[in-house]
Amino acid sequence: RKEVYGTTGTRLRVRVFGGYGFTAADLDRSDFAAHGYAKGVPMGGDLRGAPTGETPGFLIRALRDPDGANLDRIQVVKGWIDGSGKAREKVYDVAWGDSEKRRPGADGKLPPVGSTVNEKEASYSNSIGDPFLQTFWKDPDFDPARRAFYYVRVLEIPTPRWLAYDAKFYKLNLPETARLSSQERAYTSPIWYSPS
Repeated sequence: RKEVYGTTGTRLRVRVFGGYGFTAADLDRSDFAAHGYAKGVPMGGDLRGAPTGETPGFLIRALRDPDGANLDRIQVVKGWIDGSGKAREKVYDVAWGDSEKRRPGADGKLPPVGSTVNEKEASYSNSIGDPFLQTFWKDPDFDPARRAFYYVRVLEIPTPRWLAYDAKFYKLNLPETARLSSQERAYTSPIWYSPS
């Protein structure tokens, strides 16, 4: 059914629905998934022509891996072909951990979540980020006459890479350029919008 997502190894969970009748209140419904299927399409689905004056809305939920790291942010990646035939892409930060402390800057960019990684000890703590993120998002740049796709990317807080664990266990001396931490992530299949 194309309703799938992939991860870089983490086992976090993601649900995405797109449609025209959703509101932010739908995030708290006890029948969240059933409502998503009834009023919209899941990730991997097709949204057809928007009703006049309507913009697609997206219900997005992400839950951390129970044995893993907290979440840094949820992003929506939009792709489309502009009027000159050129492929375009834009990334929107739509929900993020530590939201009471982190705000997008004047340039619209969200500051990094930070890092608790101790590379020498190959350890980290879940003292930053959030275990659960959800949001209702509408495309502020929606053009009903233009085909587009929307997929969701979820980033965890930084954690040690396997190289850090191996270096600690085997007492390895690694080059200074070796990357010992990274941010695991998930990518959903897209929701495709077409004018008709």
